[in-house]
Amino acid sequence: MYVTVPTSAGRVRGQWKGEVARFMGIPYAAPPFGSGRLRPPRPPQPWAGLRDAFVPGPAAPQPGYLPAMAGLLEEPTSPGEDCLNLNVWTPAPGRTGGRLPVMVWIHGGAFRNGAGSLPTYDGARLAADGVVCVTLNYRLGAEGFLLLPDGTSNLGLLDQIAALEWVRDNIAGFGGDPDNVTVFGQSAGAIGITALMTMPRARGLFRRAITQSGAGHHSHPEDIARRVTERLAALAGAEATREGLAAVPPDRLIAAEGALSREIAQCTDPGQWGESAGGGTTVLPVVDGTTLPRRPVDALADGAGREIDLLTGTTSDEFRLFLVPLGIGPRITEEVLTGFLSGLGLDPAEARTVYAATRPGASPGDLLSAAMSDHAYRIPALRVAEARAACGADTFVYEFARPSPAAGGALGACHMAEVGFVFGNLTDPLTGPDAPQELSDLMRKAWTSFARTGSPATAGTPRDGLPHWPPYARQRFVMRLGDGAPHVLADPAADERRLWKNLRQAVPAPV
Repeated sequence: MYVTVPTSAGRVRGQWKGEVARFMGIPYAAPPFGSGRLRPPRPPQPWAGLRDAFVPGPAAPQPGYLPAMAGLLEEPTSPGEDCLNLNVWTPAPGRTGGRLPVMVWIHGGAFRNGAGSLPTYDGARLAADGVVCVTLNYRLGAEGFLLLPDGTSNLGLLDQIAALEWVRDNIAGFGGDPDNVTVFGQSAGAIGITALMTMPRARGLFRRAITQSGAGHHSHPEDIARRVTERLAALAGAEATREGLAAVPPDRLIAAEGALSREIAQCTDPGQWGESAGGGTTVLPVVDGTTLPRRPVDALADGAGREIDLLTGTTSDEFRLFLVPLGIGPRITEEVLTGFLSGLGLDPAEARTVYAATRPGASPGDLLSAAMSDHAYRIPALRVAEARAACGADTFVYEFARPSPAAGGALGACHMAEVGFVFGNLTDPLTGPDAPQELSDLMRKAWTSFARTGSPATAGTPRDGLPHWPPYARQRFVMRLGDGAPHVLADPAADERRLWKNLRQAVPAPV
């Protein structure tokens, strides 16, 4: 059964599947190649007649993940030039008076990989819960995040803004409320959302935000971003300008970025590449003073985005996703651990004692994973919550603690382990074959409650199984999910948190 909805560029035809209609591959901007390459997004070319929106559009060109990640992380099957497209799931297409809350998903992937059309991000279950769900693509890697002397920075973030402008202008036709938009995303998507909360051009485009395993420390200052651009251009055999790089075929630019990533990983001077060092990324949002005026966590500390409701959190064992598949953990000796802890700005002996106190029998690799999970994910998320609390803005914080059964259980509650539960798609590789449906039901209720009202606590009825969820504030309340019954903790892992009292930077999230 088909359903038609008008948009600003033309009519689109979607399909009903059960109680939800889906519209796939709708262009929100023109293809960012040819004359538009390495330029800000432009409106899509209008079409006459009816455009079928039955299949996802192309994903942004990307390198793919390392072979060691095969079977753990999903990858798109159809990258291409017409990649600035989005997908909509709605229970109420054409009901402009329905005014359902809107949830817009921004995918992760280290700003190098991913797509809004991956199976885990299918929005049908969320839409069946009474929201309009949108997922989108944006430019990745060098195409989206270089500092160009004759161009515009943060093109990938500007793509996200263009998609949110499309939502503002069109979502009412799909039954959504353009004045009640929640942007949610994970890892690089969450980092991008935190940046959007502080960007002037994004102001007013969303009312709420959910950031999963990504926060506001992750960005490049101009000097590091310029160094990345210059070295990548040299590896691609091009001038470090928009015009020069726009003449390089996309696959060659991706190969050059891969070569730069290997150089960064082997560099012994952490100051040379800033937050890319050790993080598995080459590009990050650029603090250029124009599109992104300040480092997001600093802008938040001065009150930017305090009108936006925020739900944020991390998983218990974030970094195990990177150590376990690559076989790094067993190669970490006490000497290596000491060097890492020192390099992170900690007193190695004190930090080892604190992390080992709650992990009896932990190996040096286990302790390194715990410290890196804090450094790259948990502590930056808490810094955002602290900054907002100081400005009088509430933030709800969670910890997802359900271990993934993948890799024989060695991953723990790793990076990305919660995503399938949020979407209600429990065939995700990290959820495993016997994922508890009740945990997904509970998380979807909390996430959609937040999208409706600005508080996940309104889902807290005995039937839902979710207790009262207070904001972080002075008591540092955190909701722990996936470890038995959900429960609120006051300042969990406080001794570990105190180790990082002087944290100013953070290694970027690798995925």
